[in-house]
Amino acid sequence: MLVTGVSRHLGSRLVSVLADDARVERVIGVDTVPPRKELAAALGRTEFVRADIRNPLIAKVIAQAEVDTVVHLNVLATPGSAGGRTAMKEINVIGTMQLLAACQKAPSMRKLVVKSTTAVYGSTPRDPALFTEDVGPRSLPKSGYAKDAVEVEGYVRGFGRRRPDVTLSVLRFTNFIGPFIDTPLTRYLTLPVVPTVFGFDPRIQLCHEDDGIEVLRRAVAGDHPGIFNAGGTGVLLLSQALRRLGRLALPIPSPTVNAVARAFRRAKLVDFSPEQMRFLEHGRVADVSRLQASLGWAPRPTAQAFDTFAAAHSGARVVEAAAGAAEQRLLELLASGNSRVLGA
Repeated sequence: MLVTGVSRHLGSRLVSVLADDARVERVIGVDTVPPRKELAAALGRTEFVRADIRNPLIAKVIAQAEVDTVVHLNVLATPGSAGGRTAMKEINVIGTMQLLAACQKAPSMRKLVVKSTTAVYGSTPRDPALFTEDVGPRSLPKSGYAKDAVEVEGYVRGFGRRRPDVTLSVLRFTNFIGPFIDTPLTRYLTLPVVPTVFGFDPRIQLCHEDDGIEVLRRAVAGDHPGIFNAGGTGVLLLSQALRRLGRLALPIPSPTVNAVARAFRRAKLVDFSPEQMRFLEHGRVADVSRLQASLGWAPRPTAQAFDTFAAAHSGARVVEAAAGAAEQRLLELLASGNSRVLGA
C-alpha cells in the first residue's frame, strides 16, 4: 500500500493502523517533508519516502514497489500548509494528476481511495436540507480548497473510466473534529472571542478524527466502489457549539465579514477562505446513509464527536483573566477591519 500525505495528522495515524495489520505486506508513506518527531513515532514499519507527487518520479515508486493500493490524502485545505495559494493548487491538482497518471500505468494497481470533502457541494441559502452523493452543488466553488477538490474529483472520475478494473472509492468527509486534530474550524472554535455572522446560525456536521481513520481503514480493507459522504449523523448549530465550549460569540455585519477574515489571516489566527466564510453563514449537511450501508458501520453522531473536542478545549473560557489580552487583540482587529470597510 502507498499512502500520500503521511507527514500530517490523519496520514500518520492511518499508516500506523495499516502497518499494524499483519495482512498488509508493505506500507509506503509519501510526503514532501519528513513527519514531525511526534508523528514519526507512529509510523511503525511504514517505509517513508520523501517525494513530491507533482514529480513524475512517483511513477517509479509505485512501479518498483508493485503497489496495488493507493490512499490519496495529500489534498491540502489551507494555503499556509503549502506556502501559498499557488503552491497549494499545484500540490492538490497537479499532484493528483501526476499520481493518477502513475496509477494508470501500474499493472499492479487494484484499489484507489481518495479523501475528498463535502465542501464540493458549496454552501448557499438555496441548498437542500441534506446533500446526497447524487446531488450537485447549487453553485460551484470558485476558489480555494473546495474548488481544488472539485477538480481533483473530476480527474479521479476520468481515471476510473480509463481503469475500470481498479476499485475506486471517493470519501467526501465533513469537517473533522477531535481532541488532537488541527483544522481551520478547530482554530476558529477555540478563539477567545469567536466572530459570527450577524443573523446567521449555520448547521454544522462533524466527523470525529478516530472515525475518519476507521472509515479510511474500512475502505482500504474491503471493496467499496463509489462516492460516499462520510461523517456523523445529526447537526449542531454554531451557537450550540459555542455554548458547549464556553466561548463568547461576537456577531459582525455580513458586509464586513471578508475584511475581518483578512485581518484574522494577517494575524495568523485562523486561515479562512471565502468558501469557508460562506459555510459559517449557511452551513452544510450531507446524507451519510450510503456510507453506513456500504461499510456496515457508522461514525459517532456529530454531537458526540463534538463533545470530545469540547472536553479538551472548554477549559479556556473567555471569562478567565488569562484570555483578556487575546480578547482585546481580537476586538482591535475586528474594529480595524470594520473601519476599513466603512471608510471604503
